[in-house]
Amino acid sequence: MLTLFRVVLLFFYLASAQWIDYSDSGTATMTHYTLSSNYVASCGCTPSSTEFPTAALSQMAYGSSTAYGPSCGRCFNLTLLNPVVATPPFFPPVVKHIVVKITDLCPLSTTGWCNATSTGPNAAGAFLNFDLAYPSQAIPDDFFPSDEALYGYTDFGVWNVTYESVSCLPNWQGADDAAALGSVKALATGGCCPADPTPGNASNICPSFSAQNGIPPDTATSSSRVSARIFIYWYFVMGLASIAI
Repeated sequence: MLTLFRVVLLFFYLASAQWIDYSDSGTATMTHYTLSSNYVASCGCTPSSTEFPTAALSQMAYGSSTAYGPSCGRCFNLTLLNPVVATPPFFPPVVKHIVVKITDLCPLSTTGWCNATSTGPNAAGAFLNFDLAYPSQAIPDDFFPSDEALYGYTDFGVWNVTYESVSCLPNWQGADDAAALGSVKALATGGCCPADPTPGNASNICPSFSAQNGIPPDTATSSSRVSARIFIYWYFVMGLASIAI
C-alpha cells in the first residue's frame, strides 16, 4: 500500500512539474553511481563512451523521464567544493575538477538527490544533480578528497560543486575517440547522443523522448559497436519504461 501511495504521489508530482531551464553555469550537487563498462545508458551513447568520464543528470534538468532528453551529449566542467554532509565541515586542500559528458538520466523520486523540480531544489538546495559514473577507468581512484583519519571513512557520498557548460570538443577526454562519440547506430531514432551539442541549436540538440516533441537529429556513428545482447536489453528496458510512463 505504501509503495502504491508513493507511485500515485510521484504521478501527480510529475504531472504538475516542468522541466528545469538551467543556466550554463552555477552550483549543483554531485553523487556517484556504478555504470558497467560498455553499458548503453538512457541517451543511447556508444558503449565506448564508458571509457571516459560520463554522468547522469537529474531527471527534470535532463528533460525526459525515459530514453534521451535535451541534455544528452552535453559536456560540463564540474569542480568539487565541499561535501554536503560532513561533521566537522570538510574543505579539500586541493581543488579538483572533471569534464563529463551526459549519457544517462537520474530518475526523479520523492526523495533523494535527483528530486529537484522547477518549483523546488533537492535537500542541499540545488536544482541540478550530476551522478558521476564512478569508479571508472577514466577517473583516478583518489578523485574525491577525503580524510579517513578524521572521519573514519573515505566517501562523503554527496558533494557541492560548481558546473560550467563547455564544448565537448576538445574538452572531454573522449573527444579524439570516434568510437566514443555519437549514438549507437542500431538504435536509429531510439537513441540521441550528439558529439558536441550546442544549446539553442535545434539541429544538434535532442528533443525530449517522453514529451514526444520531435524527431532527434541523426547522431549515430558508424564507429560504434554494440553486441546484440546489449541492444536487446536496452531496447527492452526502454520499451517497458515508455509503457510505464
